[in-house]
Amino acid sequence: MAEEKKNEHGFIGETIIGDEVVASIAGMAAQEIPGVGSLGRSAVRRALTGAFADAAEKARTGVSVEVGKRECIVALQINVMYGHSIPNIINEVRKKVASRLLEFTGLIAKEINIRVVGIDVAASKPQSKVQ
Repeated sequence: MAEEKKNEHGFIGETIIGDEVVASIAGMAAQEIPGVGSLGRSAVRRALTGAFADAAEKARTGVSVEVGKRECIVALQINVMYGHSIPNIINEVRKKVASRLLEFTGLIAKEINIRVVGIDVAASKPQSKVQ
């Protein structure tokens, strides 16, 4: 996103918010919703590459964006947690992503396309046996 305007101090300049930043914000916002598991990729592939990825990279995984001057289009690939309503999660993700993008970047999310690519299962806690 590029924006040129005069601020209160009279400076003129261009501000560019990189696609990677917009993708990171969208990914982090999606993961704020209960029931959203991981973004993109299968569990096996995530396990193989996850140890080498930083938090920002993990947030961008499964997210692609097209950024214009005032609008953007977001495509998310998400895994949902087993037992959660997919339609409800998708609705909440769209609201949260649009809200965070507007709040943090000033961009209006023209489209938020979501593809559910898998189901994540919460790791069960081992039960202690009392004898």
